[in-house]
Amino acid sequence: MYPRLSDIFRDLFGFELPFPIFSFGAMVAIGAMTAGWLLGKELDRYYGMGRIGGVLMKVDGKGKKGRTGMQKVAPSNVVWVVTMIALGAGFAGAKLFHILENLDQFARGPLAMIFSSGGFTFYGGLVVATIVIVWYLRKKGLSVPIFADSLAPGLMIAYGIGRLGCHLAGDGDWGIASDIASKPFWLPMWMWAETYPNNILGANLSQAPVYPTPIYEFLACTLLAGLLWSVRKHPFQAGWLFSLYLSLNGIERYLIEQIRVNNTFDLFGIVFTQAEMIAVVLFGLGVFGLIRFSRRPPTHGDERDNENGPDRAKAGKRSPDQSAAVH
Repeated sequence: MYPRLSDIFRDLFGFELPFPIFSFGAMVAIGAMTAGWLLGKELDRYYGMGRIGGVLMKVDGKGKKGRTGMQKVAPSNVVWVVTMIALGAGFAGAKLFHILENLDQFARGPLAMIFSSGGFTFYGGLVVATIVIVWYLRKKGLSVPIFADSLAPGLMIAYGIGRLGCHLAGDGDWGIASDIASKPFWLPMWMWAETYPNNILGANLSQAPVYPTPIYEFLACTLLAGLLWSVRKHPFQAGWLFSLYLSLNGIERYLIEQIRVNNTFDLFGIVFTQAEMIAVVLFGLGVFGLIRFSRRPPTHGDERDNENGPDRAKAGKRSPDQSAAVH
């Protein structure tokens, strides 16, 4: 394993980088950039269709006497701001939920756990980042359902890429001890039983290889992202595609939890993990959303789908890159 990508340079080229590049952080950043790129593409498509309006942003030279002024531009211009918000709030939420899941470990060494380069819970990041991003979108007057639909395919693939970071780092998000005797003959051993040498936790798994669940999640999320991307142009009401994402994400995570190592809780005799509980909730919300938003959207502008619909309608037909100056 390579907890630090900089170690790859050492092994391949024989020299040390002057600074460490941690695998998990690098993969999360790559995943976020991929999601941001896909999000921008989808927002431009919706903007061109007139289903989402523009957003006011400061633009140099657009005010009086060439000063900085406000201009309405395509919503894809806020993508990288949202990406930075998602990364910051996501990391904070992921760390917070991991601490809540491991309060005994936190009590023994709070500072060590807070500043550790490992120990993150994806759903914690998803919950906190969602709250902050929704607040930002409403502040900007953008349609949250349309934005969520635009984000769904990228969010799924970003999660899968992030799991590659978990695999490279060996941060404990692996599975239970694998049943080597049951390995299909056609499957490579590294996809069935992994010892995670040089893992970031320093755990010795040489005597009990485990299922490399991050690899399974990467493959599953890649396929699910492809499914979401393939149906994104199907006529549906705003919010339907994101609801599909929630239901698929819930199913995927609940199934993988059956072979993952994780802390369990006991409630009224029911034993479950934090991830299982959240996965069930997300699946339920997804199914509710699929039913709620299953009808096709109106043919013409609908302010329920586009909070800036009147502005977009007044602008007439124009390309996503064009914008109307606000004086």
